[in-house]
Amino acid sequence: MQPEISDEEIDRLYEALDREAEAGGYHLNPDTAFTRDLVRGLLVNMERYGYFSCPCRLAADNRAEDTDIICPCDYRDPDLTDYGACYCALYVSGDVAAGMRKSDPVPERRPPRAQRKAASPQAVGGSLPLPVWRCRVCGYLCAREAPPEICPICRVPRERFERFM
Repeated sequence: MQPEISDEEIDRLYEALDREAEAGGYHLNPDTAFTRDLVRGLLVNMERYGYFSCPCRLAADNRAEDTDIICPCDYRDPDLTDYGACYCALYVSGDVAAGMRKSDPVPERRPPRAQRKAASPQAVGGSLPLPVWRCRVCGYLCAREAPPEICPICRVPRERFERFM
């Protein structure tokens, strides 16, 4: 049975996510009805599992196993860079949010369960799997395929980032 989620709960989380996204240089999907349905899914998953598991993926009901899909998931930033939206389309790029382009279909990046277990941090062997980017203005560091659209600390555009290591 699905938990009962009130419109007030959805509104509170929607507004909190929107504030947090904008403060960090991210954008929620401008389709409010669609986004509210995703927020409802996050709240349902919080009731089910005790954490905000991505509403578009099947969670294992094991926080340690689901860490990569706790919203915002590990795949959000590369999805935004490559496709203009994350897998569930809760987050979109600035161009998509502004209506300047449509997002592309987003393939599932999450590896199958057996591969996730085999790629534990101990299996990486000390090398960094992603490049590290540094904001030349404030020093913010992030490890991802490409720098963020906007620095979540000082809000400068991606052009102000440099490869750090």
